[in-house]
Amino acid sequence: MSIETALHALRSLLGDRLSLSKSDLDTHGQSESHFAVTPPDAVAYPQNTGEVAQIVAICADHACPVMGYGAGTSLEGHTSAIQGGVTVDFRNMAEVVEVRAEDMTVRVQPGITREALNDALRATGLFFPVDPGANASLGGMASTRASGTTAVRYGTMRDNVLALEVVLADGRIIRTGSGARKSSAGYDLTALMVGSEGTLGLITELTLRLQGQPEAVAAATCAFGTIDDAIAAVTATIAMGIPMARIEFLDTASVVAVNAHSGATFPETPHLMVEFHGSDTGVAEHVARFGEVAEDFGGSDFDWATRPEDRTRLWRMRHHAYWAILGWRKGAKAIVTDVCVPISAMAQAIAETHADIDASPIPAPILGHVGDGNFHAILLIDPDSAEERAVAKDLSNRMADRALALGGTVTGEHGVGMGKLDFMGAEHGAGWDVMASIKRAMDPQNILNPGKVVRING
Repeated sequence: MSIETALHALRSLLGDRLSLSKSDLDTHGQSESHFAVTPPDAVAYPQNTGEVAQIVAICADHACPVMGYGAGTSLEGHTSAIQGGVTVDFRNMAEVVEVRAEDMTVRVQPGITREALNDALRATGLFFPVDPGANASLGGMASTRASGTTAVRYGTMRDNVLALEVVLADGRIIRTGSGARKSSAGYDLTALMVGSEGTLGLITELTLRLQGQPEAVAAATCAFGTIDDAIAAVTATIAMGIPMARIEFLDTASVVAVNAHSGATFPETPHLMVEFHGSDTGVAEHVARFGEVAEDFGGSDFDWATRPEDRTRLWRMRHHAYWAILGWRKGAKAIVTDVCVPISAMAQAIAETHADIDASPIPAPILGHVGDGNFHAILLIDPDSAEERAVAKDLSNRMADRALALGGTVTGEHGVGMGKLDFMGAEHGAGWDVMASIKRAMDPQNILNPGKVVRING
């Protein structure tokens, strides 16, 4: 049994849809973050679920690792082929299978991106709300339990995936969940697969919950004198029950980077970026109430956007903030943190993180989805400097330890991959051993995305 014999069998199955070209392998071994390039031995391009099942069955027969791949936007090394093997790229499985407008659901293949899905839904009056910023694939978003800017109103992928089709480690095809909005029928295998990062199975179809396009949308930016004032405004807004669709935080360094990247002219102070969805009357009322709260905490320079093109421009700047920050230090690589804490602990977590960064020699802008307690520090390092990497790792570790001490989590939306493995025991205790037991039961050869989420001995 060997990878070479597995590749021979896969070549017979897929023909030229099995790639061994160096450029293709290197592309699929790269990461958006700081991880080293770890290419697979081959890249497979299936066209349907049956082919995925055959690919996995062949790999199982030869104990060959298998990794799923969508748009390649993950930040924790989820798709890195650290033990070699075959990457299954779902770019040829990117169709809308069925729209059920009356049920407000859609069935899609895993390779379709969230932007492509919403383009396809435009004429229906419906949209898929989960927005992680990057134009990620829906299969990848489910696999990492992604969320993003709209989670404060619409929830995460956990809340928006109703059913899945999944290929297991032995090549079996199963369906989890249904089109119904609820069920008490046995174990929730859909929830088990969402967030499993391809370690328990490869997702080949998703049934997703849709939302109606809101009658009115208003977005705005608001400047604050200090981080404490901005976060206090967030906390007060949530406590008052003002229904936000998005509420994002950028510290001064993030604003400076966004200005430089996008040609914007925001005052170089901490900012909140907000959006409201609803009826014309409801949005107007919520905008007014938020404005009053923000003013109570020194908010100023309100810039409201109601025209679609203005809102698109505003959120494009926010979505491009990661690349703006990377460009702020030429040649830098990023170690991206992703902690999430209870809302009541958010001010303390951000203040202490900011103090740690100020005392360090590396730049690290802070931004995040503060409506649900999730924020990121983008730790910018010289990739050739062992000293800077060590400083960044220490900062990241301190953030993770702080989040756990405050009752939070080390990853609010990016997932575990390789980057968060060292914190899983501290966060989950014996529960992490249970995860490993599930992994062994479902994938006894440890061929599905090995080295991610759990550690398997032997």
